[in-house]
Amino acid sequence: MRVVSVIKRVPDEIKERLIKKFGEVEFYFCHGMKEGRQHIKEADVLITFGEDVTPELLDEAAGLKWIMVLSAGMDRMPFKDIARRNILVTNVRGIHAIPMAEYAISMILQVSRQAKALVQAEQDHQWNRSTPMREINGQTMVLLGTGAIAQETARLAQAFRMKTIGVSKSGSIKPHFDETYSVDRMEEALSQSDVVVAVLPSTKETNYLLKEEHFQLIPSHAIFLNMGRGDLVASHTILQAVNENQISHAVLDVFEEEPLPENHPFWDEEKVTVTPHLSGITPQYLPRGFEIFERNLHAFLNKREEMDNLIDPKRGY
Repeated sequence: MRVVSVIKRVPDEIKERLIKKFGEVEFYFCHGMKEGRQHIKEADVLITFGEDVTPELLDEAAGLKWIMVLSAGMDRMPFKDIARRNILVTNVRGIHAIPMAEYAISMILQVSRQAKALVQAEQDHQWNRSTPMREINGQTMVLLGTGAIAQETARLAQAFRMKTIGVSKSGSIKPHFDETYSVDRMEEALSQSDVVVAVLPSTKETNYLLKEEHFQLIPSHAIFLNMGRGDLVASHTILQAVNENQISHAVLDVFEEEPLPENHPFWDEEKVTVTPHLSGITPQYLPRGFEIFERNLHAFLNKREEMDNLIDPKRGY
């Protein structure tokens, strides 16, 4: 069996461990798809970030049985072709939980403790003790999504004595949430919020789910943070919300268009904090991703029904 990885800069210790543990498997560790394409015709398994998988590539990979995607989002993958070929797809769902939860808490604290104003005062050599400060203790965090990332964010929020409310399609009870609501009760949840954290994937159900009327329900002192997908809410809706004081601040790590254009009004809006889609970045990303792959490869060779993070091609997640 042949495994082709097109992940750049895989650490040597990971390569050596896999080769040693799976002696019956041939591994080809390639520096990107351009190099890996020469091996794709004979590949049984492909390890990729997903954006380089095309219908044309699948046509070349006649023997491909499993695609391991080292990403949680797979918006651009050709799932119709994958389903037609009955190719297994797994991802690294949950791998982003720790860094993204830390990002969310850090950004909420920065806004609450006026980090922008403090940095500016330092640069201006101004000793200004009148800068207003807020606590997050006792506040209510509403999380749109209740998966692994949201659960870890809620766990950290509870350590700050915040109340946590989760919103999901089913509204089913999940760990670290004081309350959970279904999407059809989202308005009820938003009206209670001091902080709204969006961690939803990009699907037909979530595309532009948040509209102007939702921001009108959110208390005006609340912070809105989106680290899920940029197509959850239109940019003009967020700008209107901050300009009309429907919310106090927006922290955005994802956008409708990425990279965010240099002339976009978000850059200059005082009540918006822009970060370049980096909430999930961590030095532990590849080691954690390949740990999931290693477990799944063992299952793939023995009991495929025990594979983790299997994706339904018809749903795309």
